[in-house]
Amino acid sequence: MKNILYKLVDIKNENSLSNQMRRKRFEFFKEFISDLKGKIRILDIGGTYLYWKQMGIADNEDFEFTLVNLKKEENLPKNFISIEGDARDLSQFDDNNFDIVFSNSTIEHLGNYDNQHRMASEIRRLAIRYFIQTPNKYFPIEPHFVFPFFQFLPLGFRTFLVQHFSLGNFEKIPEKEKARQTCEEILLLSKKEFSDLFSDAEIFEEKFCGLTKSFIAYKK
Repeated sequence: MKNILYKLVDIKNENSLSNQMRRKRFEFFKEFISDLKGKIRILDIGGTYLYWKQMGIADNEDFEFTLVNLKKEENLPKNFISIEGDARDLSQFDDNNFDIVFSNSTIEHLGNYDNQHRMASEIRRLAIRYFIQTPNKYFPIEPHFVFPFFQFLPLGFRTFLVQHFSLGNFEKIPEKEKARQTCEEILLLSKKEFSDLFSDAEIFEEKFCGLTKSFIAYKK
């Protein structure tokens, strides 16, 4: 059962559900930007060069990418800039500095709703257009730990599981405090919570077997 669930979300598996949905999502994104002309400046919060390479446009110099992440990437093509940064405070960039802000499965990693609100405010400040994806809190398989209804378990039990088992994207973390922090870092959002963060956007629901797996907030 664990192997079946993991194959659904393993981003290293080309045929996993996650990668299939990423490719479908990217087709939606290409349609979303199809009316833009000239060089397109994209700020990707939490993203990597590998993602854009997998999507087939990393080498297209009609795009200029700025990646903001916890660690800076090195040895990138000249149309990529990578910086260490904090999604809650991107004051190093001016208002409307980009054509599009893009973020894929990042906003749920900020620990609490106040931090998520700060990231959302920065996104709206930095570009008129944005395209933000996050998993659905109420999808039965938690996508990071790949465990049924993990997000609804008491924190103490989640911590115990992470201490004693390798779950999803995480190897076993024996240290209790570190395991607890890992659990607390991820706060999945409901549709209402996500809509409230991006009240000026449309919300698209990505479906799997009739269930909403994730949301995309997009605004032109």
